[in-house]
Amino acid sequence: MTQPPEITYSDELLADGTVHRRYSDGRSEWRARGGDGRIHWRDDRGDSGTDERLGRDLVKRVHADGRVGYGRDIGYGRTVWGRGRYVLVNRSSFPGRVGVVLGALGLGAGIAAAHCAPELLSDDEEEELRRQEAERARSGGDGGGGDGGGDGGSDGGFDDGTDGHRDGDGFDSDGFGSAGDGGDGGDPSADDGWDGDDFG
Repeated sequence: MTQPPEITYSDELLADGTVHRRYSDGRSEWRARGGDGRIHWRDDRGDSGTDERLGRDLVKRVHADGRVGYGRDIGYGRTVWGRGRYVLVNRSSFPGRVGVVLGALGLGAGIAAAHCAPELLSDDEEEELRRQEAERARSGGDGGGGDGGGDGGSDGGFDDGTDGHRDGDGFDSDGFGSAGDGGDGGDPSADDGWDGDDFG
């Protein structure tokens, strides 16, 4: 097991429906969901590209220059990137006391090899994961997973997070959905455009 460094981030839903993501290493990223379901992003350092969920817990990040990276959502707002090189931690997901407790716990014993995303997937492997995800979405989700994160760079919207109930804003009580529930608290009709699985 390894203990990779953590990069935290928080998301802010903007009036135009896009998201401004701020990272603990000083980077900023602006994100918008495309009609193709991918997240289109650009950052303050001139980079841009797309993030796409593949299957239950993988995220594919494609940069405008053609570079590709994969991350694995390991739950609780954590995504392991770069074969365990670092972990993105969504600080927006768990506000208040829950966030403090989870933050204090960190990753515990570290990242096992099983948590790492593959270095490369074939086109056929990616297509099979897309097919599986589409089937899972049609069947109403599976209730697993957490928030995605990006390769150097998911979503946004806020709930006060204090009462344990949704405030009718299309987000879970923690301010975000989760990978397995479609991101909207398991209610497919509550499609607000941004979900907890708006992968990084």
